[in-house]
Amino acid sequence: MKSFLLKFITFLALFFLGSCKQNNDLAVKKIPTSKNSIHHAKGLEIYKYKGYSVVKITNPWPEAKESFTYILQEKNGIIPDSLKQFTPIQVPIKSIVVTSTTHIPSLEMLGVENTLIGFPNTNYISSEKTRKLIDSKKVREVGRNESLNTEVLIDMKPDVIISFGLNNSNPTLDNLKKSGLKVMLNGDWTEQTPLGKAEWIKFFGALYGLETKANTVFLEIENEYKNTLALAKKATTKPTVLCGAMFQNQWYVPQGESWASLFLIDAQANYLWKTTKGTGSLSLPFEKVLEKAQDAEFWIAPGDFSSMKEMSDSNPHYGEFASFQNKKVYSYGVNKGTKGGIIYFELSPTRPDLVLKDFIKILHPELLPNHKLFFFQKLQ
Repeated sequence: MKSFLLKFITFLALFFLGSCKQNNDLAVKKIPTSKNSIHHAKGLEIYKYKGYSVVKITNPWPEAKESFTYILQEKNGIIPDSLKQFTPIQVPIKSIVVTSTTHIPSLEMLGVENTLIGFPNTNYISSEKTRKLIDSKKVREVGRNESLNTEVLIDMKPDVIISFGLNNSNPTLDNLKKSGLKVMLNGDWTEQTPLGKAEWIKFFGALYGLETKANTVFLEIENEYKNTLALAKKATTKPTVLCGAMFQNQWYVPQGESWASLFLIDAQANYLWKTTKGTGSLSLPFEKVLEKAQDAEFWIAPGDFSSMKEMSDSNPHYGEFASFQNKKVYSYGVNKGTKGGIIYFELSPTRPDLVLKDFIKILHPELLPNHKLFFFQKLQ
């Protein structure tokens, strides 16, 4: 998975928060007319044609100026000359290396987890199903995201490596492509809407020739989310909510246009920083947070703490908040895999319906009396 700092930034984005590089406008002009099958994700486009598909990653990292285009070629499929400048990948693929735990649920929901042959630092993976593959030595360690093991990957010869980029400089990926390996960037982590993140299952569906199955799975999640959203609108109150915790002398809260903020708004919460602009996180001194949120009714996602004592040991000033005093603190840090990986990081982007249900159960329990909290647990 990502380095600790990236992991922390990803947590903020999550909760709160070779290929041929081409200019996106140029690529659009060269692609034959077809309808994009993606509706919610802003950084992904998929165009289906007879014998091949065109996959465009338009936002591989935040504020990216470049896009990436890949051609998924079916058996005997003929690629037009206008598209031969882009990286071709033979589909359906039979083997894959992925580099983020957020990719694991899509493989499992499509029933192709057995094609996974490599992952960087497998301890981060929480899923019991994929952990069995790891324990049986069917999934190899391939280094770290910052420095994937080129020799191991060349020896493995996966049909495709799914990676991500923080910017346009990634020497490791460049070396892999120079070695003849197929590398695709996945930008699921840059999406800022719950259904936008979940729709990236279609990216994997296209690679395996399982477009219909991916569409069906996503439609079920989409419908469940929308039905839950409609239920939330029946709430008669909007409890005040505090988020985040201290990190290196600053308190980070999700900005008002972020993934997490949208969740809380959908759950009919009065998130105290909902009016701030931006999709990332806001850095604040402790005093400012205390001034604004001391009387907040709920505290949701205080980092990855798993107990009240762990929180107070980390910072005794947390006890100054009413939500802490009233034991209304809910964390995703309790539910972990056997190796310590946090299930929320892995599964929540693909299952926004479960996240929304958790929030409604916490804030408006009368609306979901039979729902058992899945990702979030009340800290003891």
